[in-house]
Amino acid sequence: METKQVKFLLKLLGCANYRTGLSSSIFDGFKSEKNKICRDLGELEYVDYSREVATVKILPAGQALLKLDSTQLPIDNKELKLLEKISKSSGKIAPSEIKVSALKSDERDIILKTLSERGLISAEIKMKRLKAEVWLTERGIEFLRDEYIPHKGNNPVISLDLLGNYVQFLRNNLRVKSEQVSTLVSDNIESYSDINSNISDEEILETIKKLDRELGTENYLPIFHLRQKLQPPLLRDDLDQALYRLQKSDKIDFSTLQESSAYTPEQIDAGIPQNIGGQLFFIIVN
Repeated sequence: METKQVKFLLKLLGCANYRTGLSSSIFDGFKSEKNKICRDLGELEYVDYSREVATVKILPAGQALLKLDSTQLPIDNKELKLLEKISKSSGKIAPSEIKVSALKSDERDIILKTLSERGLISAEIKMKRLKAEVWLTERGIEFLRDEYIPHKGNNPVISLDLLGNYVQFLRNNLRVKSEQVSTLVSDNIESYSDINSNISDEEILETIKKLDRELGTENYLPIFHLRQKLQPPLLRDDLDQALYRLQKSDKIDFSTLQESSAYTPEQIDAGIPQNIGGQLFFIIVN
């Protein structure tokens, strides 16, 4: 691993949850190289970062769909308008050049992702240009904890700050293999499973409805209210997966946050991050 890549990872270890904005001042020392370093580490699967649709192009399946009778189209009106705009371009087109009235950029990006998944357009995905975030992946944690060995001759001169980040990281993530801890973990797994299994998806749905009534959020419940209610006993990922299941069964839907000034950074961070588009912030009961 190159010196600059090691330093990049060690900088990231000093951030909350090993996640920060790519424009953060901690990366100032990398100057114009930070985006390339980030992408290279992303290819190694040590980090991941916010992505967006850079360009799109209509595919033959999309062209064929536009020739169908309007009453037979399997897409809604907004998707149709966006597809028609893309079809008028002779080649690739940037999302910012696709103008559809009353369609905000976050909603446009979500629709582009949907059209791409349906095979109607091809979408080129690149690093997000504005407000991109970078975070350490599980693979990155495993590498730094279990595999990384500094080599004489190509190792960077590490500052005390970076060394401190790494020491704290190891303290938080080092695998403890004593028999006492192993027994404790085994006991806790069963206990946690019992607690977790007692909270069904339907109970989570009823909690959403109850919170919406109590808080008067008019069927736009910010996710942070639900986290405050259910975490613990649920872990963050457990709750996210339950919400995705409820969405898949068409019992709820999500909406992104358009105006952030009314909420604290912690409340905004409680949303569900997406690689494309803004964070899922509001829960809507169907």
